[in-house]
Amino acid sequence: MHPGGYAELATEIRSLGLLRPQPGFYAALLVVDLAALAAIVAGMVVLRDSWWAVLLAPVLAVVSTQVGFLGHEAGHRQVTRRRGVTLALGLLCGNLLNGMSWSWWIEKHNAHHARPNDLATDPDVHPGALVFDAGQAVGRRGIAGWTTRHQAWLFFPFLTLEAVNLHASSVRALGRPGARHRVLEGALLLAHYVAYGALLVGTLTWPQALVFVAVHQAVFGIYLGCSFAPGHKGMPVLSAEQSEDPLLRQVLTSRNVRGGVLVDYALGGLNYQIEHHLFPSMPRPHLAHAQRVVRRFCEQRGVPYAETSAWSSYAQVLRHLEAVGADLRAKRTTTP
Repeated sequence: MHPGGYAELATEIRSLGLLRPQPGFYAALLVVDLAALAAIVAGMVVLRDSWWAVLLAPVLAVVSTQVGFLGHEAGHRQVTRRRGVTLALGLLCGNLLNGMSWSWWIEKHNAHHARPNDLATDPDVHPGALVFDAGQAVGRRGIAGWTTRHQAWLFFPFLTLEAVNLHASSVRALGRPGARHRVLEGALLLAHYVAYGALLVGTLTWPQALVFVAVHQAVFGIYLGCSFAPGHKGMPVLSAEQSEDPLLRQVLTSRNVRGGVLVDYALGGLNYQIEHHLFPSMPRPHLAHAQRVVRRFCEQRGVPYAETSAWSSYAQVLRHLEAVGADLRAKRTTTP
């Protein structure tokens, strides 16, 4: 394996025009997402006070996730380099349409991009309900220890709460001193929750509304988790030398998911995790082209390039979570 060469790869990618923003592509996506949201609202009005309206909850979860993908790509400047337009689009997709603080999430996500799978600096692998390294599992007792021992089985059930966790984290983040755009983001979050509540109260009975919220938020969380988790979970923690090389830092910690146009759309381009991490500002339509260049470059330098099917990626994540809790399970069975 020959480290180095990121600058050479970046020069080739740039010469192919693959880093140019694609506002037209994303404008079309936004129109589709807004039309889908309008259709869901119209459907709930037509099906007023009917349990059939609850069937629109998972559909809304899919649209919510697609809106989230668009906010993610806006944050990486894939849509446009203009800060004002980027901020407006991010606040629309994040705060107003999804009830999540866009600036808080982007700051957290950028920290992840800077050092993926770094146990000290990547917020996505900090220990919480789940832990992603055996060292993080040491000493966990009580409920934390029980969840770590069984976290592979709990992974998907926990994802049903991920959207709720993001909502709560957004509110907490805006309550901290120094939060960016606090007043504006807070007003947009409030507008989201008021509109969401008004839609439910105006079209559903209370039991129906409670079921609708539970289904919407659960499917939303699962979809988000199943889109982001395959990219890095279960990939290695790097040595200090490897982590200083920009090529190795991004390629060795990332995993691509094979698939065609449908997978590209379903995962919002996150199936090209290696290319996305090497070039975060690369628009989604260019990732497939870039993959051929990046894979060839890695093969020439002997750099492992991880790519697998969607099912295999989830299996690898679950096996890793199972392995992380192995020592705790062993101690549990040997303790008298």
